[in-house]
Amino acid sequence: MKNLLFLALFTILGSTACQFNSKTNETGKKTEDKPKNILFIAVDDLKPLLGCYGTPLIKTPNIDKLASQGYVFKNNHCQQAVCGPSRASILTGKRPDYTKIWDLKTLIRDKNPDIITMPQYFKQLGYQTAAVGKIFDFRSVDELNDSLSWSYKYDNFKHHSDIGKEYVKSKERASMEITNVPDSMTADGEVVRRSVKYLKKFAKEDKPFFMAVGFYKPHLPFVVPQKYWDLYSDEDIKLPPYRKAPVGAPRYATQPSWELRGGYADIPKDYNVEIPVQKQLNLIHGYYACVSFIDQQIGRVLDELDKLGLRKSTVIVLWGDHGWHLGDHDMFCKHTNYEQATRSPLIFSTFKGKTGSTDSPTEFVDVYPTLCDLSGIKTPQDLDGKSLVPLIEGKVQKIKDYAVSQFPREGNKMGYAFRDERYRYVIWVKNHFNSEKHFDDSLVDAEELYDYNVDPLETKNLISDNKYLKTASNFRKTAKDFFKKFEKK
Repeated sequence: MKNLLFLALFTILGSTACQFNSKTNETGKKTEDKPKNILFIAVDDLKPLLGCYGTPLIKTPNIDKLASQGYVFKNNHCQQAVCGPSRASILTGKRPDYTKIWDLKTLIRDKNPDIITMPQYFKQLGYQTAAVGKIFDFRSVDELNDSLSWSYKYDNFKHHSDIGKEYVKSKERASMEITNVPDSMTADGEVVRRSVKYLKKFAKEDKPFFMAVGFYKPHLPFVVPQKYWDLYSDEDIKLPPYRKAPVGAPRYATQPSWELRGGYADIPKDYNVEIPVQKQLNLIHGYYACVSFIDQQIGRVLDELDKLGLRKSTVIVLWGDHGWHLGDHDMFCKHTNYEQATRSPLIFSTFKGKTGSTDSPTEFVDVYPTLCDLSGIKTPQDLDGKSLVPLIEGKVQKIKDYAVSQFPREGNKMGYAFRDERYRYVIWVKNHFNSEKHFDDSLVDAEELYDYNVDPLETKNLISDNKYLKTASNFRKTAKDFFKKFEKK
């Protein structure tokens, strides 16, 4: 009933939205009559391994330039470190326990048929909305990438090559392919071409737009033109310093790189067989190359925005849907509750001099209300996140005390990770628990605690360390309060 009431309200708003009357946003400021455009840039499996996040080795000049013109959230985290749940959360402003998307097969609207997605809301308020590439995970929506969200019919070309799959020339399903072809022969080159076509169309029209641009790389397989591989020498590529499971962590907290081992012909399928060291180095090299390749594609889209004179009237948000383990903890994957999986890049650029960065915790459910606030439209009241505009404008030092991520294990356990400026606390709850159910201490199967001031590599679970008893106790209360807030009575 609640969702139906919101749907009716948004339908009424949508019928009058083209008038774009002056209004007051969440911060109390008067906004312009015409809301800002939105350029929504999603990058698949992009961890914050970028120059603007303190990794100068990685060549990302275009993302770094955007960051210098915007605001960088350095302690941002996804809601669940896998494509379907993460994208469902950012695009609805709701956590996985509400969307019921914890996997790669459940459809968002099967569980919540009346939910109002972010682009759908902007569409109802008079925006032209369009998507190119990967925005929602294809396995979570209908064949038109959630048809209710878009003004223009979504064309799911998926990949663009002679083979018609992830590869350009190879017919063997290998973990990488380095080949001397122009960017235009790749799927992401096609994302650029189609995005530019939309931007040129929107530049000629008077209505605001919500343009979603979704890049496929650096997701596996690491298929990239040769010139990006050549940006890095063998001397640049190093294995991570810690390649074991954290001491004292529950056995199921890590995983043996399921996706990589199960899907690629050149990787040992046997979990007991170590991936050869040279192959690990090649994987890291391939990931770096793909990140630089995507940076170049992003630069082309941003250059076109400038050429069309749209930059000053457009809010840009760039995000990667989750992180990725590049050999740390002996993993090449996402799918965990650890830092390298949940920490994800998030950059807003408004071309208003609102520049800077923060280490305060933020999360992807905050993107929906923030974009509403920055564009000058009213924010829905039932979202799980908070607008980050007060943080961007320097009015507060933090918006929230912690970010929350989660991941299921073994079919009946759910791990919830609470990340603040210093610590990560993970509570593993059994018996098919989720935060809408009643929590009881007897449901706790295991706990983890990591202190990034003294152990940034997560080498040891500190939950039983006497020095951290008070910290652990405080986090237990934090978790209980969180569960109580979302429990359905």
